[in-house]
Amino acid sequence: MQDKKQSHIINRRTFLKVFGAGTAALTTATIAGCDGSETTPGEPPVGKMTYRINPNTGEKVSILGFGMMRLPSKGARASARENGDGEIDQEMVNRQVDYALEHGVNLFDTSPMYCKGGSEHATGIALSRHPRHTYQISTKMSNMHDYSREASIEMFNNSLKELQTDYLDYYLLHNIGGSDDRDDPMALFEDRFINNGILDFMLQKRKEGIVRNLGFSYHGDISIFDHALHLHDEGVAHWDFVLIELNYLDWKHAREVNEMNTNAEYLYGELEKRNIPALIMEPLLGGRLSNMPDKLVARMKQRAPEKSVASWAFRYAATPKGVLSLLSGMTFMEHLKDNLNTLCPLVPLTDEEKKFLEDIATELISYNTIPCNDCKYCMPCPYGLDIPGIFVHYNKCLSEGNVPQDSKSPEYQKARRAFLVGYDRSVPKLRQAAHCIGCGQCLSTCPQRIMIPAQLQKIDKYVEQLRQETL
Repeated sequence: MQDKKQSHIINRRTFLKVFGAGTAALTTATIAGCDGSETTPGEPPVGKMTYRINPNTGEKVSILGFGMMRLPSKGARASARENGDGEIDQEMVNRQVDYALEHGVNLFDTSPMYCKGGSEHATGIALSRHPRHTYQISTKMSNMHDYSREASIEMFNNSLKELQTDYLDYYLLHNIGGSDDRDDPMALFEDRFINNGILDFMLQKRKEGIVRNLGFSYHGDISIFDHALHLHDEGVAHWDFVLIELNYLDWKHAREVNEMNTNAEYLYGELEKRNIPALIMEPLLGGRLSNMPDKLVARMKQRAPEKSVASWAFRYAATPKGVLSLLSGMTFMEHLKDNLNTLCPLVPLTDEEKKFLEDIATELISYNTIPCNDCKYCMPCPYGLDIPGIFVHYNKCLSEGNVPQDSKSPEYQKARRAFLVGYDRSVPKLRQAAHCIGCGQCLSTCPQRIMIPAQLQKIDKYVEQLRQETL
């Protein structure tokens, strides 16, 4: 597909004319600070984006990639959290994409399953208003539920259609390492990509240039990660890049948080041995590394008062030389601005700063939060629960010290009220943990391999104890 006719393209002059007036209003938007204060991100500079070079193509890739997983929805500001429910706000998506491109972001990552299946369509509308050579698209073979050859090929072709393009810059086998009802990750990997011929199909598309870079995203069983790299070593597959989870908590502590996960230090090291570039997901762990316990926030603010808590995580994840780009879901404009201010340009961490964050990570794991990244892969729940919303609230209260364990504590009543009032405000009663029947449908889709029904039952029991004051 050639670039659109000039009448359908937003050039720089048109961009400033159409978008500039709205920018002034947006610059006054506030973002809640982790210490309860509100800060206003300053205007990020234009022309200062840090780029890495893709060794396979020689193309420049912005160190900040726009993850289209948590797109703004109409009325989202009125909700207690950014849950992505409701109709996608296409006008706001367009404005964010325009602003990102204007500030040097050129990689946009989506999937057929994001935003209840609407992300690719919305992304295609926003991006197709610009010349094709000014942006790079990443999407995925998300054949989690129907991995027949016919359905998988249809998914691939539909991605091209929805994204309004005839080639994809980055294409991934999505979420290898997960399990299904059989709880056999290797069998699932073979069925999703090997036995149905989809890997061979994708390798052919790579030869044809319809896929410029082929890779996979990894969660779960480490044997599948190692097996996929073995296929590369043996020439059965060819991975131009791999998408891994990397942040300062997961670097050395992923297994401590969840024994089924793999430390990012190992994942990155295996890619580095093979000179395979890494794309990074979850640099903020679904927001957990920006919504930190007050004690840890104070330490970060004492060291760098002018920097956001999130900026530490982005600098950490972007510093390794083998990292091509960080993918960040940026629901609101101020998220985008804060990340641009951090990475335009990137100032790599010093060894001493890395040690500081490693100390923060060691303390953070003692809070024993549920390792939910709010990816919403578990949604929709057949019984209407807002599973990630429940976990987000619980983790937030845990980090803030509002999960009392003893009614004799002097702060008990204050913490009890904060937990219960916040729970009812952030999660409607009909979507709370009490309505979980333990069907287990969510288990096979969770990339963090959380025992979701057990966690929900634990939270429900705790909520009832708070309500009945029987702690």
